[in-house]
Amino acid sequence: MNRLPLMVGTALLSCLGLAPLTALAADTGFPSRPITLVIPFPPGGATDVNGRVIAQRLGKELGQPVIIENRAGAGTVVGASYVSKAAPDGYTLLISSGSTFTVNPAIRSNLPYDPVKSFEPIGIAGRVALILLANSEVPVQTVKQFVDYVKAAPGKYSYGSFGTGTTAQFAGETMLHATGLKMTHVPYKGSAPAMTDLMGGQIPFSIDTVSAAIPQLKSGKIKAIALTTAKRSALLPDVPTFAESGYAGIDMDSWLMVAAPKGLPADLKAKLEKALAVTIADPDTRTKLLAQGLEPTYSNAAAASELITRELPLMRAVAARANITAD
Repeated sequence: MNRLPLMVGTALLSCLGLAPLTALAADTGFPSRPITLVIPFPPGGATDVNGRVIAQRLGKELGQPVIIENRAGAGTVVGASYVSKAAPDGYTLLISSGSTFTVNPAIRSNLPYDPVKSFEPIGIAGRVALILLANSEVPVQTVKQFVDYVKAAPGKYSYGSFGTGTTAQFAGETMLHATGLKMTHVPYKGSAPAMTDLMGGQIPFSIDTVSAAIPQLKSGKIKAIALTTAKRSALLPDVPTFAESGYAGIDMDSWLMVAAPKGLPADLKAKLEKALAVTIADPDTRTKLLAQGLEPTYSNAAAASELITRELPLMRAVAARANITAD
């Protein structure tokens, strides 16, 4: 006897452009408490700073605080492993770089997680281009000059990176393979010491992130040669790419992905995916991310999954060719 009023009420809500009560109840079920966003790096680094910017806006969009939890160690393995074993209920998320999803699987044989089977990508939050830099005294300005300069003395010159098994080394080895050059890789424990030695002339070249390079380029002690990405960076629009100089095979950058444990229900994944898209589109958030050197480039969950699938074999090939290992 009460079905007619309910049907009329539902129809009226529909006419007014409002969702039925049952849909509203389902929509407000998640999240009902704060969400933890795990950052597998120490506080203060680029991923940590950008992660906090994203978390603030993401929490606003979801209607619950997004709390940062730093779980650093073993090249992101500690934090990634923790999230992979968490309940797939949307309340524990990971924000990390390609180090977690494509680099570690290429250089570590005993990972406690699987980059594909252990995670449910939510989306790409941004990308950072990598760049070949030179000390200001090195007589090289262009890619052609760089290739000719190094090729004239095979094995004489070195390039620095911010660590063994990092995206910078992978970009460097990809560059050497594509150009046919022979150089010695000098790994540092972070970008800062590598940059110090580059400016001081202890190493002639290095590969680093655009975000780390911009402040130092202004000093005049280093110079930009070329980006290792297919397209130019919005942060350094005047710097060309290797691809523009005929080396289309050089296309490597660093990216930031938000992911959940595998098994996340489809409705929760869709809500998180939408919230992340709105977050990265927010003008204030974009301004803050750009100020930290991250290009806020959003890609949805499907594109994020495809990126991992596409990049994994490429990274494994580079690691095998250059004998890069963390074991």
